[in-house]
Amino acid sequence: MLEDPLEAGAFGLSTGLFYAPANAAPTSEVIELARALHEHGALHTTHMRDEGDRITDSLRETFSIGAKAKIPVVISHHKCSGTSSHGRSSETLSLIDKASKIQALGLDAYPYTAGSTVLSAYRNFDAMKVLITWSEPMPEYAGRELSEIAGELGMSEKDAAEALSPGGGIFFMMAEEDVRRILAYPQTMIGSDGLPSDTHPHPRLWGTFPRVLGHYVRGVKLFSLEEAVRKMTSLPAACFGLKDRGILKPGNFADLVIFDPDTITDSATFDDPVRPAQGIEQVMVNGRVVWKDGEHTGNRPGRALRLQDLAPFRFEGFR
Repeated sequence: MLEDPLEAGAFGLSTGLFYAPANAAPTSEVIELARALHEHGALHTTHMRDEGDRITDSLRETFSIGAKAKIPVVISHHKCSGTSSHGRSSETLSLIDKASKIQALGLDAYPYTAGSTVLSAYRNFDAMKVLITWSEPMPEYAGRELSEIAGELGMSEKDAAEALSPGGGIFFMMAEEDVRRILAYPQTMIGSDGLPSDTHPHPRLWGTFPRVLGHYVRGVKLFSLEEAVRKMTSLPAACFGLKDRGILKPGNFADLVIFDPDTITDSATFDDPVRPAQGIEQVMVNGRVVWKDGEHTGNRPGRALRLQDLAPFRFEGFR
């Protein structure tokens, strides 16, 4: 089942070992699948098995999959979840740094202390607050805090989460110090991990990249503007093998965002998440303008890229 889409042009396998039913898969099974990636020159991205108390075990499992299958691995939205894991990013980044010296490793992160996923994962999180993003049985509660809903329904938060399921939530479970440390790590790419189908989505869907450029570059001065742009463009292009993209030079595809570094900022908030950013003047995809004067132009020049269109996965820029 994996080899057929790889032959058709898929350029990797994504696993969510944190979630059922994938969490039933032993490491050995993932390694066997990953061997097919090696044969096709493809890569593996993963939402690791655990991002809380057992995060170091999950990192070692991730390293093992990449090393034994001889493939590049990207850790999706790296974080330290739950209050008991706050501050552990120094430990996790040290492990990633050490492993990256002997194998191809990448990672991305989003600039928020809250994540978002399905409510069925509630039992696995040591979250300080939960905001409901959607609910099939009770859609009227989208945008409300779980604690308030539980009080209205006269039940525990656990029982309320079950009553609202199938549904999704925003889980406030990370420490700002870890978010900053992970974002500042030289090989961290910026990724939104946005969920566009949610009724009341996480603001990262609309605000991730301008938040980095406005809050973390201009406000906090976590790193330079040039470093932020590298983390959003040339670094992921090299990591994922996006040929002739990610760098401004003659002959490359013209994928451009024109913004004002003095005014760019995220407008999306947890209370009002669907708000376009400020300070973005124009966006081009494949040489055609898709955003100008505060609105979409109607142009849709994007196209699907296949494995055959990409450069070999060399992880240029990675140690």
